[in-house]
Amino acid sequence: MKLTTRGHYSVKALLDLSLQPKYGPASVRVIAQRQDIPAPFLEKLLIEMRRAGLVNSIRGSSGGYQLARKPEIISIGQILEAVGEDFTKIPLNSQTPTQAEDWVTFTLWQRLNQKLKEALYSITLADLYYDARSWQASLGEEASFVV
Repeated sequence: MKLTTRGHYSVKALLDLSLQPKYGPASVRVIAQRQDIPAPFLEKLLIEMRRAGLVNSIRGSSGGYQLARKPEIISIGQILEAVGEDFTKIPLNSQTPTQAEDWVTFTLWQRLNQKLKEALYSITLADLYYDARSWQASLGEEASFVV
C-alpha cells in the first residue's frame, strides 16, 4: 500500500484537530499553516471528511473545523476511506489463476490486503496522538508540535 498525499494530509489534519483544547474548532488557514498543507487542498479534504461525518464545520469568526467524534473512535481506515483512498488493491491482474502457484499467490495477497484493512480500521487518532506524544517526549520537546 502506498499512502497518497491526500491520505497523508487528511490524517495530519485530523490529528491536528485532535490536539485542539477540548477539540475546539480550528480554521483551515491555521491547520494548513501548522501542518504545511496548501489551504485550498486542505479545504477540499475537510469537506470530504465532513460529508463522511468525521468533522463538523462551525461558522463564524471563531469557527472552523472540529472533530465530529472523539479521537478514540475515529480510525485511520475511516479517514482514508473518506478521502477516497483505495487500500484494497490486489497486485495481480483480474484473470482467474490457472496454476496452483498463481492461486496461492493470489490468495496470499487477498489475505494480506484483508489484514492491512483490519489494521487501518483498528488504529485510531488517539493511538497516533499518544505515539506522537511519546516520540516528542523522547526528544525532550514541549507539548505542542507539528505532526
